[in-house]
Amino acid sequence: MVFLRASRYNMDMIYFILAIVIMFLSLFAQAHVQSVFQRYAQNPTARGIYGGQLAQELLMQNGLTLPIQPVAGELTDHFDPKNQVVGLSEAVYGSNSVSAYAVAAHEIGHVMQYQEDHPLMRIRSAILPAANLGSRIGPLLVMGGILISAFVSAAGNAGYYVALAGVALYAAVLLFQLVTLPVEFDASRRGLEMLTAGAYLTDEELPGAKKMLRAAALTYVLAALGSFVTVMRLLSFARSARRR
Repeated sequence: MVFLRASRYNMDMIYFILAIVIMFLSLFAQAHVQSVFQRYAQNPTARGIYGGQLAQELLMQNGLTLPIQPVAGELTDHFDPKNQVVGLSEAVYGSNSVSAYAVAAHEIGHVMQYQEDHPLMRIRSAILPAANLGSRIGPLLVMGGILISAFVSAAGNAGYYVALAGVALYAAVLLFQLVTLPVEFDASRRGLEMLTAGAYLTDEELPGAKKMLRAAALTYVLAALGSFVTVMRLLSFARSARRR
């Protein structure tokens, strides 16, 4: 029993340390995205049109017509499939920089995925409600299960099962992050292909766009790793609620 407790304590410490490491890496990745964006935001393209115009042209080339709207903030660019609107941050919408082209093309890549009914896009949309619920409720259920096990002796293993339910709920967050990875990678691939096929970027400008999208991709990878470590930590906590 003492060995099991020591082993569990060691694992909890390992997960805690991993969580801290990933948190700092995520902060670094976010700062890196900002840095790369700002670096190539200073590089105007030879093509000269603005990000909003580029997005509209790419849509038209694919037989699509959707509103392109400027949105406040930095790197707040997104495609809203519910309202069928592409939102581009002001630094992208009104800029003719390499960074703006990379981000705008990436968002149009998402539009193409939606129009083609990309299976992973559908799966991600289906998982989203559970992921939102799991991120809010999952950890609370785990902590609640531990409290039940500690203070309600008549509950048997009820607290353990409550905690496991919390882990299962939070696992939806991890699943969402894992599905998001190929969706984002595919959107970037599509964006770069459109920029290359339309000669929107020169050979000298294209590497900057690739660096921008790779930097953004790293944040999604770290988000998935962070969710995995959180699931393992919650599972370790849940096991502590099991009566032996």
